[in-house]
Amino acid sequence: MCNLVSKYNIAGPRYTSYPTVPYWNNDTFSLKLWKSSLIQSFNESNFTEGISLYIHLPYCESLCTFCGCNKRITKRHEVESPYIDAVLKEWSLYLDLLDEKPIIKELHLGGGTPTFFSPEHLKRLIKGITRHSSLAEDYEFSFEGHPNNTTREHLQALYDVGFRRVSYGVQDYNLTVQKAIHRIQPFENVKKATETAREIGYTSVSHDIIFGLPFQTLEHIEHTILKTKELLPDRLAFYSYAHVPWIKGNGQRGFKESDLPSPTLKHDQYELGKKLLSEVGYYEIGMDHFALSTDSLYQAMKNNTLHRNFMGYTVSKTQAMIGLGVSSISDSWYGFAQNVKRIEEYYHLLNENILPVYRGHILNEEDLIIRKHILNLMCNFKTSWSKDYLYIKELPEILIKLKEMEADGLLFIDSNAIELTKKGQPFVRNVCMAFDMLLQRKKPDTQLFSMTI
Repeated sequence: MCNLVSKYNIAGPRYTSYPTVPYWNNDTFSLKLWKSSLIQSFNESNFTEGISLYIHLPYCESLCTFCGCNKRITKRHEVESPYIDAVLKEWSLYLDLLDEKPIIKELHLGGGTPTFFSPEHLKRLIKGITRHSSLAEDYEFSFEGHPNNTTREHLQALYDVGFRRVSYGVQDYNLTVQKAIHRIQPFENVKKATETAREIGYTSVSHDIIFGLPFQTLEHIEHTILKTKELLPDRLAFYSYAHVPWIKGNGQRGFKESDLPSPTLKHDQYELGKKLLSEVGYYEIGMDHFALSTDSLYQAMKNNTLHRNFMGYTVSKTQAMIGLGVSSISDSWYGFAQNVKRIEEYYHLLNENILPVYRGHILNEEDLIIRKHILNLMCNFKTSWSKDYLYIKELPEILIKLKEMEADGLLFIDSNAIELTKKGQPFVRNVCMAFDMLLQRKKPDTQLFSMTI
Protein backbone atom coordinates (compact mmCIF):
# COMPACT_ATOMS: atom_id res chain seq x y z
CA MET A 1 0.00 0.00 0.00
CA CYS A 2 2.92 2.36 0.70
CA ASN A 3 4.00 2.08 -2.95
CA LEU A 4 0.46 2.90 -4.11
CA VAL A 5 0.37 5.97 -1.86
CA SER A 6 3.65 7.21 -3.35
CA LYS A 7 2.41 6.46 -6.86
CA TYR A 8 -0.99 8.11 -6.67
CA ASN A 9 -0.38 10.96 -4.21
CA ILE A 10 -0.72 13.84 -6.66
CA ALA A 11 -2.49 17.18 -6.56
CA GLY A 12 -6.18 16.81 -7.38
CA PRO A 13 -9.64 18.29 -6.79
CA ARG A 14 -12.02 17.19 -4.02
CA TYR A 15 -14.89 17.23 -6.54
CA THR A 16 -17.60 19.05 -4.66
CA SER A 17 -18.45 20.20 -8.19
CA TYR A 18 -17.71 19.50 -11.82
CA PRO A 19 -16.29 21.44 -13.49
CA THR A 20 -14.06 22.40 -10.58
CA VAL A 21 -13.79 26.10 -9.84
CA PRO A 22 -10.35 26.70 -11.47
CA TYR A 23 -11.74 25.39 -14.76
CA TRP A 24 -14.89 27.47 -14.91
CA ASN A 25 -15.28 29.30 -18.22
CA ASN A 26 -15.84 32.83 -17.03
CA ASP A 27 -15.59 34.20 -20.57
CA THR A 28 -18.92 32.62 -21.55
CA PHE A 29 -20.57 33.29 -18.18
CA SER A 30 -22.85 36.21 -17.41
CA LEU A 31 -25.23 37.18 -14.65
CA LYS A 32 -28.06 37.01 -17.18
CA LEU A 33 -27.22 33.40 -18.10
CA TRP A 34 -26.90 32.47 -14.43
CA LYS A 35 -30.35 33.87 -13.65
CA SER A 36 -31.82 32.03 -16.63
CA SER A 37 -30.28 28.70 -15.56
CA LEU A 38 -31.53 29.12 -11.99
CA ILE A 39 -35.06 29.95 -13.12
CA GLN A 40 -35.07 26.87 -15.38
CA SER A 41 -33.84 24.63 -12.56
CA PHE A 42 -36.25 26.11 -10.03
CA ASN A 43 -39.24 25.63 -12.33
CA GLU A 44 -38.22 22.02 -12.99
CA SER A 45 -37.57 20.97 -9.42
CA ASN A 46 -39.07 23.22 -6.74
CA PHE A 47 -42.30 21.25 -6.32
CA THR A 48 -40.66 17.83 -6.60
CA GLU A 49 -37.43 18.34 -4.65
CA GLY A 50 -37.41 21.80 -3.11
CA ILE A 51 -34.22 23.85 -2.99
CA SER A 52 -31.13 24.01 -0.79
CA LEU A 53 -29.71 27.14 0.81
CA TYR A 54 -26.14 27.70 1.96
CA ILE A 55 -25.49 30.86 3.98
CA HIS A 56 -21.91 31.95 4.56
CA LEU A 57 -21.26 33.81 7.83
CA PRO A 58 -17.60 34.85 7.50
CA TYR A 59 -16.65 36.35 10.86
CA CYS A 60 -14.27 34.71 13.37
CA GLU A 61 -12.70 36.13 16.51
CA SER A 62 -9.36 34.40 15.87
CA LEU A 63 -7.55 32.76 12.95
CA CYS A 64 -7.21 28.97 12.77
CA THR A 65 -4.13 28.31 10.65
CA PHE A 66 -5.47 25.07 9.10
CA CYS A 67 -8.56 26.80 7.70
CA GLY A 68 -8.99 27.40 3.98
CA CYS A 69 -12.38 29.15 4.21
CA ASN A 70 -13.17 32.75 3.37
CA LYS A 71 -13.24 34.60 6.72
CA ARG A 72 -12.87 38.01 8.33
CA ILE A 73 -11.14 38.15 11.71
CA THR A 74 -12.61 40.64 14.18
CA LYS A 75 -13.83 40.96 17.74
CA ARG A 76 -16.24 43.78 16.82
CA HIS A 77 -19.70 42.26 17.03
CA GLU A 78 -21.42 45.37 15.71
CA VAL A 79 -20.69 43.88 12.26
CA GLU A 80 -23.41 41.25 12.80
CA SER A 81 -26.57 43.23 12.11
CA PRO A 82 -25.46 44.92 8.84
CA TYR A 83 -24.29 41.58 7.48
CA ILE A 84 -27.59 39.87 8.21
CA ASP A 85 -29.44 42.78 6.61
CA ALA A 86 -27.29 42.28 3.48
CA VAL A 87 -27.95 38.51 3.33
CA LEU A 88 -31.69 39.11 3.61
CA LYS A 89 -31.44 41.72 0.86
CA GLU A 90 -29.66 39.19 -1.37
CA TRP A 91 -32.39 36.62 -0.63
CA SER A 92 -35.05 39.16 -1.61
CA LEU A 93 -33.32 39.69 -4.98
CA TYR A 94 -33.47 35.95 -5.60
CA LEU A 95 -37.13 35.82 -4.54
CA ASP A 96 -37.87 38.51 -7.14
CA LEU A 97 -36.54 36.14 -9.82
CA LEU A 98 -38.73 33.19 -8.89
CA ASP A 99 -42.36 32.86 -9.98
CA GLU A 100 -43.40 30.69 -7.04
CA LYS A 101 -42.65 30.55 -3.34
CA PRO A 102 -39.51 28.42 -2.84
CA ILE A 103 -39.80 25.19 -0.86
CA ILE A 104 -36.70 24.86 1.31
CA LYS A 105 -35.44 21.28 1.66
CA GLU A 106 -32.03 21.99 3.17
CA LEU A 107 -30.46 24.99 4.84
CA HIS A 108 -26.89 25.12 6.15
CA LEU A 109 -25.02 27.87 7.99
CA GLY A 110 -21.27 27.78 7.35
CA GLY A 111 -18.37 30.08 7.88
CA GLY A 112 -16.27 31.52 9.30
CA THR A 113 -17.89 30.88 12.62
CA PRO A 114 -21.71 31.01 12.50
CA THR A 115 -21.82 31.09 16.31
CA PHE A 116 -19.81 34.33 16.19
CA PHE A 117 -23.30 35.79 15.68
CA SER A 118 -25.61 36.20 18.65
CA PRO A 119 -28.58 33.84 19.09
CA GLU A 120 -30.92 36.79 18.47
CA HIS A 121 -29.26 37.71 15.17
CA LEU A 122 -29.22 34.10 13.97
CA LYS A 123 -32.89 33.76 14.79
CA ARG A 124 -33.66 36.99 12.89
CA LEU A 125 -31.74 35.68 9.89
CA ILE A 126 -33.63 32.38 9.71
CA LYS A 127 -37.03 33.98 10.27
CA GLY A 128 -36.22 36.44 7.48
CA ILE A 129 -35.35 33.58 5.14
CA THR A 130 -38.38 31.43 5.92
CA ARG A 131 -40.93 34.28 6.05
CA HIS A 132 -41.39 34.18 2.29
CA SER A 133 -40.75 30.46 1.80
CA SER A 134 -42.35 27.11 2.52
CA LEU A 135 -40.59 24.21 4.22
CA ALA A 136 -40.46 20.73 2.72
CA GLU A 137 -42.08 18.04 4.82
CA ASP A 138 -38.69 16.45 5.58
CA TYR A 139 -36.57 19.61 5.62
CA GLU A 140 -33.17 19.64 7.32
CA PHE A 141 -31.51 22.70 8.89
CA SER A 142 -27.90 22.38 10.04
CA PHE A 143 -25.08 24.64 11.19
CA GLU A 144 -21.38 24.58 11.98
CA GLY A 145 -20.75 25.30 15.65
CA HIS A 146 -17.48 26.19 17.35
CA PRO A 147 -17.38 24.18 20.61
CA ASN A 148 -15.68 27.06 22.42
CA ASN A 149 -18.45 29.59 21.79
CA THR A 150 -21.60 27.61 20.95
CA THR A 151 -23.78 28.33 23.97
CA ARG A 152 -26.99 26.73 25.15
CA GLU A 153 -28.69 29.94 24.01
CA HIS A 154 -27.31 29.48 20.47
CA LEU A 155 -28.49 25.88 20.35
CA GLN A 156 -31.92 26.67 21.75
CA ALA A 157 -32.52 29.66 19.47
CA LEU A 158 -31.65 27.66 16.35
CA TYR A 159 -33.63 24.66 17.56
CA ASP A 160 -36.65 26.95 17.94
CA VAL A 161 -36.46 27.91 14.24
CA GLY A 162 -36.09 24.35 12.95
CA PHE A 163 -32.47 23.23 13.33
CA ARG A 164 -31.94 19.59 14.26
CA ARG A 165 -28.33 19.00 13.15
CA VAL A 166 -25.11 20.62 14.33
CA SER A 167 -21.52 19.96 13.27
CA TYR A 168 -18.62 20.74 15.61
CA GLY A 169 -15.06 21.26 14.42
CA VAL A 170 -12.85 19.11 16.65
CA GLN A 171 -9.77 18.60 14.42
CA ASP A 172 -7.48 16.99 17.07
CA TYR A 173 -7.38 16.81 20.89
CA ASN A 174 -3.58 16.98 21.22
CA LEU A 175 -2.37 20.30 22.64
CA THR A 176 0.78 20.45 20.48
CA VAL A 177 -1.30 20.10 17.32
CA GLN A 178 -3.89 22.57 18.63
CA LYS A 179 -1.23 25.18 19.28
CA ALA A 180 0.20 24.73 15.77
CA ILE A 181 -3.20 25.27 14.15
CA HIS A 182 -4.17 28.02 16.64
CA ARG A 183 -7.26 26.17 17.83
CA ILE A 184 -7.02 25.51 21.57
CA GLN A 185 -10.13 23.50 22.30
CA PRO A 186 -10.34 21.22 25.37
CA PHE A 187 -12.31 17.98 25.20
CA GLU A 188 -14.57 19.31 27.99
CA ASN A 189 -15.80 22.09 25.67
CA VAL A 190 -16.70 19.60 22.92
CA LYS A 191 -18.37 17.33 25.48
CA LYS A 192 -20.48 20.16 26.87
CA ALA A 193 -21.52 21.41 23.41
CA THR A 194 -22.39 17.88 22.24
CA GLU A 195 -24.38 16.95 25.35
CA THR A 196 -26.22 20.28 25.41
CA ALA A 197 -27.34 19.82 21.81
CA ARG A 198 -28.71 16.39 22.64
CA GLU A 199 -30.45 17.64 25.78
CA ILE A 200 -32.24 20.29 23.72
CA GLY A 201 -33.35 17.72 21.13
CA TYR A 202 -30.91 17.78 18.21
CA THR A 203 -31.19 14.47 16.38
CA SER A 204 -27.81 14.53 14.62
CA VAL A 205 -24.54 15.77 16.08
CA SER A 206 -21.46 15.64 13.87
CA HIS A 207 -17.76 16.06 14.63
CA ASP A 208 -15.03 17.04 12.16
CA ILE A 209 -11.63 15.38 12.65
CA ILE A 210 -8.63 16.15 10.45
CA PHE A 211 -5.58 14.00 9.76
CA GLY A 212 -2.34 15.25 8.24
CA LEU A 213 -2.08 18.26 10.57
CA PRO A 214 1.31 19.64 11.69
CA PHE A 215 3.10 17.53 14.33
CA GLN A 216 0.25 14.99 14.24
CA THR A 217 1.19 11.36 14.95
CA LEU A 218 -0.60 8.03 14.85
CA GLU A 219 -0.91 8.24 18.64
CA HIS A 220 -2.70 11.59 18.30
CA ILE A 221 -5.21 10.09 15.86
CA GLU A 222 -5.84 7.15 18.19
CA HIS A 223 -6.27 9.45 21.20
CA THR A 224 -8.68 11.76 19.35
CA ILE A 225 -10.86 8.91 18.10
CA LEU A 226 -10.92 7.17 21.50
CA LYS A 227 -12.06 10.46 23.06
CA THR A 228 -14.63 10.78 20.28
CA LYS A 229 -15.89 7.31 21.18
CA GLU A 230 -16.90 8.68 24.60
CA LEU A 231 -19.32 11.11 22.94
CA LEU A 232 -20.34 8.91 19.97
CA PRO A 233 -21.46 11.65 17.53
CA ASP A 234 -24.04 10.48 15.01
CA ARG A 235 -21.73 11.19 12.10
CA LEU A 236 -18.13 12.22 11.47
CA ALA A 237 -16.12 13.94 8.79
CA PHE A 238 -12.62 12.43 8.97
CA TYR A 239 -10.66 14.12 6.25
CA SER A 240 -7.21 15.11 5.06
CA TYR A 241 -5.82 18.55 5.82
CA ALA A 242 -5.62 20.47 2.53
CA HIS A 243 -2.32 22.34 2.60
CA VAL A 244 -2.56 25.08 -0.03
CA PRO A 245 -0.79 28.15 1.46
CA TRP A 246 0.03 29.41 -2.04
CA ILE A 247 -3.73 29.89 -2.52
CA LYS A 248 -4.94 30.69 1.00
CA GLY A 249 -2.18 33.13 1.92
CA ASN A 250 -0.62 33.66 5.33
CA GLY A 251 -3.33 31.79 7.20
CA GLN A 252 -1.77 28.44 6.28
CA ARG A 253 1.83 29.53 6.87
CA GLY A 254 1.81 29.26 10.67
CA PHE A 255 4.10 26.21 10.48
CA LYS A 256 6.75 24.77 8.19
CA GLU A 257 6.17 22.23 5.43
CA SER A 258 8.51 19.90 7.29
CA ASP A 259 6.14 19.95 10.29
CA LEU A 260 3.50 18.08 8.26
CA PRO A 261 3.23 14.27 8.24
CA SER A 262 4.62 12.52 5.17
CA PRO A 263 2.13 11.17 2.59
CA THR A 264 2.72 7.63 3.88
CA LEU A 265 2.12 8.67 7.49
CA LYS A 266 -1.02 10.55 6.42
CA HIS A 267 -2.34 7.42 4.75
CA ASP A 268 -1.50 5.37 7.86
CA GLN A 269 -3.39 7.93 9.96
CA TYR A 270 -6.41 7.54 7.71
CA GLU A 271 -6.30 3.74 7.78
CA LEU A 272 -5.92 3.70 11.58
CA GLY A 273 -8.76 6.15 12.02
CA LYS A 274 -11.00 4.18 9.68
CA LYS A 275 -10.24 0.94 11.55
CA LEU A 276 -10.95 2.49 14.97
CA LEU A 277 -14.17 4.09 13.75
CA SER A 278 -15.33 0.79 12.28
CA GLU A 279 -14.71 -0.96 15.60
CA VAL A 280 -16.92 1.61 17.34
CA GLY A 281 -19.79 1.07 14.88
CA TYR A 282 -19.30 3.73 12.22
CA TYR A 283 -19.88 3.00 8.53
CA GLU A 284 -17.83 4.71 5.85
CA ILE A 285 -19.96 7.00 3.66
CA GLY A 286 -18.50 8.08 0.34
CA MET A 287 -15.16 9.81 0.80
CA ASP A 288 -14.04 10.95 4.27
CA HIS A 289 -17.43 10.61 5.99
CA PHE A 290 -18.64 8.12 8.60
CA ALA A 291 -22.00 7.60 10.28
CA LEU A 292 -23.75 5.37 12.76
CA SER A 293 -26.49 3.13 11.34
CA THR A 294 -29.10 5.31 13.06
CA ASP A 295 -28.05 8.49 11.22
CA SER A 296 -29.81 9.74 8.08
CA LEU A 297 -26.51 9.85 6.15
CA TYR A 298 -26.14 6.08 6.53
CA GLN A 299 -29.77 5.58 5.49
CA ALA A 300 -29.17 7.73 2.40
CA MET A 301 -26.20 5.57 1.44
CA LYS A 302 -28.28 2.39 1.83
CA ASN A 303 -31.13 3.89 -0.20
CA ASN A 304 -28.83 5.20 -2.95
CA THR A 305 -30.01 8.78 -2.33
CA LEU A 306 -26.64 10.15 -1.20
CA HIS A 307 -25.75 13.43 -2.89
CA ARG A 308 -22.65 15.62 -2.96
CA ASN A 309 -22.38 19.35 -3.54
CA PHE A 310 -20.53 22.38 -2.17
CA MET A 311 -21.93 21.58 1.30
CA GLY A 312 -20.33 18.10 1.16
CA TYR A 313 -22.42 14.93 1.36
CA THR A 314 -26.15 15.43 1.87
CA VAL A 315 -28.98 12.97 2.42
CA SER A 316 -30.96 13.90 -0.68
CA LYS A 317 -30.54 15.72 -3.97
CA THR A 318 -31.91 19.13 -4.76
CA GLN A 319 -31.33 20.40 -8.27
CA ALA A 320 -31.09 24.03 -7.19
CA MET A 321 -28.83 25.30 -4.43
CA ILE A 322 -28.62 29.03 -3.70
CA GLY A 323 -25.60 30.38 -1.86
CA LEU A 324 -26.04 33.59 0.13
CA GLY A 325 -23.30 35.72 1.66
CA VAL A 326 -19.75 36.59 0.62
CA SER A 327 -17.92 33.93 -1.44
CA SER A 328 -20.93 31.57 -1.42
CA ILE A 329 -21.37 29.34 -4.45
CA SER A 330 -24.74 28.62 -6.02
CA ASP A 331 -25.57 25.61 -8.20
CA SER A 332 -28.51 25.32 -10.60
CA TRP A 333 -27.23 21.97 -11.95
CA TYR A 334 -26.91 23.72 -15.31
CA GLY A 335 -24.59 26.40 -13.97
CA PHE A 336 -22.52 27.67 -11.05
CA ALA A 337 -22.17 31.19 -9.69
CA GLN A 338 -19.88 32.51 -6.96
CA ASN A 339 -20.35 35.68 -4.95
CA VAL A 340 -17.68 38.31 -4.48
CA LYS A 341 -15.29 37.61 -1.63
CA ARG A 342 -14.88 41.06 -0.08
CA ILE A 343 -17.61 42.18 2.30
CA GLU A 344 -17.35 45.82 1.17
CA GLU A 345 -17.94 44.88 -2.49
CA TYR A 346 -20.78 42.55 -1.43
CA TYR A 347 -22.51 45.47 0.36
CA HIS A 348 -21.92 47.82 -2.57
CA LEU A 349 -23.52 45.55 -5.17
CA LEU A 350 -26.53 44.80 -2.98
CA ASN A 351 -27.04 48.53 -2.38
CA GLU A 352 -27.26 48.80 -6.19
CA ASN A 353 -29.84 45.95 -6.25
CA ILE A 354 -27.40 43.71 -8.12
CA LEU A 355 -26.84 40.06 -7.25
CA PRO A 356 -23.23 40.01 -5.94
CA VAL A 357 -21.96 37.35 -8.38
CA TYR A 358 -18.49 37.81 -9.85
CA ARG A 359 -17.75 34.55 -11.66
CA GLY A 360 -19.35 31.28 -12.73
CA HIS A 361 -19.75 28.60 -15.34
CA ILE A 362 -22.60 27.43 -17.56
CA LEU A 363 -22.33 23.69 -18.18
CA ASN A 364 -22.34 22.33 -21.72
CA GLU A 365 -23.59 18.87 -22.71
CA GLU A 366 -20.24 17.19 -22.07
CA ASP A 367 -19.91 18.88 -18.66
CA LEU A 368 -23.31 17.55 -17.61
CA ILE A 369 -22.46 13.96 -18.56
CA ILE A 370 -19.07 14.02 -16.83
CA ARG A 371 -20.66 15.65 -13.80
CA LYS A 372 -23.02 12.65 -13.47
CA HIS A 373 -20.13 10.17 -13.67
CA ILE A 374 -18.07 12.02 -11.05
CA LEU A 375 -21.10 12.34 -8.76
CA ASN A 376 -21.71 8.58 -9.11
CA LEU A 377 -18.09 7.82 -8.25
CA MET A 378 -17.97 10.16 -5.26
CA CYS A 379 -21.27 8.89 -3.81
CA ASN A 380 -21.33 5.21 -4.85
CA PHE A 381 -17.75 4.36 -5.90
CA LYS A 382 -19.04 3.21 -9.28
CA THR A 383 -20.50 4.54 -12.51
CA SER A 384 -21.97 3.17 -15.73
CA TRP A 385 -22.47 4.31 -19.32
CA SER A 386 -24.97 1.58 -20.26
CA LYS A 387 -27.42 4.34 -21.23
CA ASP A 388 -26.51 6.17 -24.44
CA TYR A 389 -26.93 9.59 -22.84
CA LEU A 390 -24.10 8.78 -20.38
CA TYR A 391 -21.59 7.98 -23.12
CA ILE A 392 -18.93 10.47 -24.21
CA LYS A 393 -16.51 9.95 -27.08
CA GLU A 394 -13.51 10.19 -24.72
CA LEU A 395 -14.52 7.06 -22.78
CA PRO A 396 -12.00 4.74 -24.52
CA GLU A 397 -9.26 7.24 -23.62
CA ILE A 398 -10.51 7.41 -20.00
CA LEU A 399 -10.49 3.61 -19.68
CA ILE A 400 -6.92 3.42 -20.96
CA LYS A 401 -5.92 5.80 -18.15
CA LEU A 402 -7.71 3.58 -15.64
CA LYS A 403 -6.14 0.30 -16.81
CA GLU A 404 -3.11 0.81 -14.58
CA MET A 405 -5.35 1.40 -11.57
CA GLU A 406 -7.19 -1.81 -12.44
CA ALA A 407 -3.85 -3.65 -12.57
CA ASP A 408 -3.09 -2.25 -9.11
CA GLY A 409 -6.34 -3.74 -7.79
CA LEU A 410 -8.05 -0.40 -7.22
CA LEU A 411 -11.06 -0.91 -9.52
CA PHE A 412 -12.84 -3.26 -11.91
CA ILE A 413 -13.56 -2.27 -15.51
CA ASP A 414 -16.59 -3.90 -17.15
CA SER A 415 -17.90 -3.49 -20.70
CA ASN A 416 -20.01 -0.49 -19.69
CA ALA A 417 -19.14 0.27 -16.05
CA ILE A 418 -16.38 0.67 -13.51
CA GLU A 419 -16.45 0.02 -9.76
CA LEU A 420 -13.81 0.77 -7.14
CA THR A 421 -12.63 -1.98 -4.83
CA LYS A 422 -12.34 -1.47 -1.07
CA LYS A 423 -8.62 -1.08 -1.62
CA GLY A 424 -9.30 1.57 -4.26
CA GLN A 425 -11.83 3.71 -2.42
CA PRO A 426 -9.21 5.99 -0.79
CA PHE A 427 -8.07 6.81 -4.34
CA VAL A 428 -11.50 7.88 -5.63
CA ARG A 429 -10.25 11.42 -6.37
CA ASN A 430 -7.63 9.92 -8.71
CA VAL A 431 -10.32 7.93 -10.55
CA CYS A 432 -12.45 11.05 -10.95
CA MET A 433 -9.45 12.86 -12.40
CA ALA A 434 -9.40 10.39 -15.31
CA PHE A 435 -12.94 11.52 -16.19
CA ASP A 436 -12.09 15.21 -15.75
CA MET A 437 -11.67 16.28 -19.37
CA LEU A 438 -10.98 19.91 -18.51
CA LEU A 439 -8.12 18.86 -16.23
CA GLN A 440 -6.76 16.50 -18.90
CA ARG A 441 -6.88 19.10 -21.68
CA LYS A 442 -5.46 22.00 -19.71
CA LYS A 443 -2.83 20.97 -17.21
CA PRO A 444 -2.33 23.88 -14.78
CA ASP A 445 0.99 25.74 -14.78
CA THR A 446 0.90 25.92 -10.99
CA GLN A 447 -0.49 23.62 -8.31
CA LEU A 448 -4.15 24.48 -7.79
CA PHE A 449 -5.22 21.62 -5.53
CA SER A 450 -4.21 19.78 -2.39
CA MET A 451 -2.67 16.31 -2.59
CA THR A 452 -5.10 13.40 -3.07
CA ILE A 453 -3.71 11.27 -0.22
